[in-house]
Amino acid sequence: MIGGSQLRSLLHSWRAFRLRSRGAEVGPRCRLAAGIVARRGIRERRKGSITIGRETWIEDNVVLDAFGGRISLGESVYLGPGAVVFGHGGVTIGDHCLIAMHCRILSSNHPVPPLGTDIRSLGDILLPTKIGRDVWLGAGVTVLGGVTVGDGCVIGAGAVVTKDLPPGAIAYGVPAAIRSYRPAPTP
Repeated sequence: MIGGSQLRSLLHSWRAFRLRSRGAEVGPRCRLAAGIVARRGIRERRKGSITIGRETWIEDNVVLDAFGGRISLGESVYLGPGAVVFGHGGVTIGDHCLIAMHCRILSSNHPVPPLGTDIRSLGDILLPTKIGRDVWLGAGVTVLGGVTVGDGCVIGAGAVVTKDLPPGAIAYGVPAAIRSYRPAPTP
């Protein structure tokens, strides 16, 4: 008879196998929930890539869509339920990040043509996005393409990050503005 922890371990292993069969690289000891969508996509006749670092925890209904670009999750990253990462222009998420539920991380944008030219008729503008190490994105945060979020940042729930943030910044609002900084470690 299989116990609860053995069953969970088997399910995580099965889900890792399924992601690998779709071309994702999955590190050891990851916790993978049901309903994860992982698509590498193709751009300019090259397949995209998805790399998931060891001990990463991905919750239900997370979408990792590289659209022919690249998504790289560091070690021990947490992606909450319903988080979406679009890797057109490349997304890197550093080690030990906490990405709460329903966050959106983008790496492209559309040009805005004159009236009479359909927006969808033009290609995406690829904008690499980097989230540093030990970053916490609160519930429902959106990080727009081309943004770098420095190591140790904390972004408040519902914020829209439109500009680079320096290490240790605490930011919130729409658009996100720096309100303070994390305290320095005590000796």
